[in-house]
Amino acid sequence: MTRYASDAQFDLDQFLPYRLNRLADQISEQLAHLYESSYSLTIAQWRVLAWLNQCGVLTAKQIRDATRMDKARVSRAVQALADRELISRSPDQQDQRAHHLRLTAAGSTLLRQLLPEAQAWEASLLATLTGAERQALLQAMAKLEKALGNPGATSSARQ
Repeated sequence: MTRYASDAQFDLDQFLPYRLNRLADQISEQLAHLYESSYSLTIAQWRVLAWLNQCGVLTAKQIRDATRMDKARVSRAVQALADRELISRSPDQQDQRAHHLRLTAAGSTLLRQLLPEAQAWEASLLATLTGAERQALLQAMAKLEKALGNPGATSSARQ
């Protein structure tokens, strides 16, 4: 591999955006295995279910804003979840293009099974950190999110 000379040394492994993205990808891949193998869910479908579980009723646009997923990905996830009768859609009275999404009884039942497994997986991963390290990590993430203009990030749905 050819290295190009530069005035400043640049170590990609010390570049925060790269490291965070790589870590998030690794976490998502491992959790995706749990969602797909046990529940036949994609990550996008999981995120839709998690946000509906947390908020009750949302539109697809609100889910897109919360998850930062693109419109097509959210739309496909919503359609698949509706086809499986895990969520319901009802038209917005003011905007016929928008639909209110909510969990069905089947969606709630699925989440009651899935959430403890996801939380156990998270606890296993976090067990590699001390309590102080975990608290420091969460505080540092909150500071970075706030610096990027996302002060409510601590309420974000988990992977």
